[in-house]
Amino acid sequence: MACTLPKGFETYFNEWEDRIGAFIEFSPDKDVPVPVGPEEAPVQIPSGLAGLPFAVKDNISVEGLRVSCGSKLLAKVKAPYTATAVGKLLAAGCTVMGKTNLDEFGMGSSTDNSGIKRTNNPWDTSRVPGGSSGGSAAAVSAGLAPFALGSDTGGSVRQPAAFCGVVGLKPTYGAVSRYGLVAYASSLEGIGVLADSVSRCRQVFSVIRGRDPRDQTSRDAPEGAPALAASAGASGGRIGVLSPEAVARAAAAAAGTDGEAGGAALKAAAEAAELEPEVRRGFEKAKEGLRELGYTLEEVDIPSLKYGVPAYYTIATAEASANLARFDSVRYGQRPGWAENPDDLIDKAREAGFGPEVKLRILLGTFVLRSGFQDRYYLRAQRIRAGIKRILVTLLVGEGVGRGGGVDALLLPVFPARAFGRGASSLSPFAQKAADLYTCCANLAGLPALSFPASLEGGLPVGVQLIGRAFAEGVLLDIAAAYEAAHPFPHPAGYKAFWN
Repeated sequence: MACTLPKGFETYFNEWEDRIGAFIEFSPDKDVPVPVGPEEAPVQIPSGLAGLPFAVKDNISVEGLRVSCGSKLLAKVKAPYTATAVGKLLAAGCTVMGKTNLDEFGMGSSTDNSGIKRTNNPWDTSRVPGGSSGGSAAAVSAGLAPFALGSDTGGSVRQPAAFCGVVGLKPTYGAVSRYGLVAYASSLEGIGVLADSVSRCRQVFSVIRGRDPRDQTSRDAPEGAPALAASAGASGGRIGVLSPEAVARAAAAAAGTDGEAGGAALKAAAEAAELEPEVRRGFEKAKEGLRELGYTLEEVDIPSLKYGVPAYYTIATAEASANLARFDSVRYGQRPGWAENPDDLIDKAREAGFGPEVKLRILLGTFVLRSGFQDRYYLRAQRIRAGIKRILVTLLVGEGVGRGGGVDALLLPVFPARAFGRGASSLSPFAQKAADLYTCCANLAGLPALSFPASLEGGLPVGVQLIGRAFAEGVLLDIAAAYEAAHPFPHPAGYKAFWN
């Protein structure tokens, strides 16, 4: 089904797209067939969702459209089938309007690692939109799409959502089928939602969630899981919040400066991981706003937070080195003009097609999986991962917090800084990785997390995130919806609301 766009939208779209470059392919006239899969359950269509167009991150397959993954190697490749999450939205009456830009294979925090084009932040085009789902976040922020699909491996939905002032949901691992998502780090990533409101995010997630026989990691919400439907009496719960001291301690420790001598790079990373004043103000406003809504905030400490980044990048790069081995340009992808033999063809294709960040992560992953190094790095990271999950689950459902019984959600910053600039005002790649400490633990634990705008500071949005129990997305959405009702989310200058 092709898109039906509102009157006057084409001019609006062209003006914004020229400024922000959110889309790799804009094809609203493309008739994407609704896929018919095995054992498909009937799709419940939420009120107000049918007929809406949406954008799709270009590492998620849509039959007949490009699936470049932001890489020169796959720039001309078209998907032969449609991802389950997209197919469910098509069956619900939604239409695909195009594919959005991303960091190559989802590796980055700025979308500047795309090998296809540059995407700018709608709030300030000299700044990045975040990554890796930066194109999807920018499109929703500018009003070019009411919602978009992205993927989240270590914060790739929540961080750009925070940078662009939109809602970003990373569901529980397995809650949404990964069939049709080009694999980067299979045990960490999943398809998420970026939307212009909490209610829209809830509606989209209600459609795309559920078990898929084509993805053996997917599953339905277990019996007894919190209801996804909006709850009118959502206020009055308990939320665990990192104390300012815990935030500062985690930032320093994550960069390797907790009492140890570090080089200039480590010190710069530690500074980047500290909350800038504007983010600190936004975080405090979120806390105050939740108190006013009747929530009880309890300070918590997460000692294992400092181990999240090294464990995450060890596991993610190891899985990336295995998953990206398939891209050899023999079966598909850009090929060199000539090659002496198959090995030479693969070497030349990858040298020209992969960007620096992808090459770096493949090399790191190959290193940690080498014989004799697995115990030292990879297996140790997996043990840390299990420990992080135990601590988070204990805080959320166990004892040891306040009066016991656990909290309903954890409130954390999303990223230590607002959307950063380019050039001299940019963060180094190493500092960007160190700054992932607030987002990557939810992926390591497989728990749901939701980012939403808390305030506007210095003309840029500041987002905060909630982490909840497995399959408790409804609880997180209820909290964010209550906050949105009391503190309406802002929009960039020139924004027009085309979508009801």
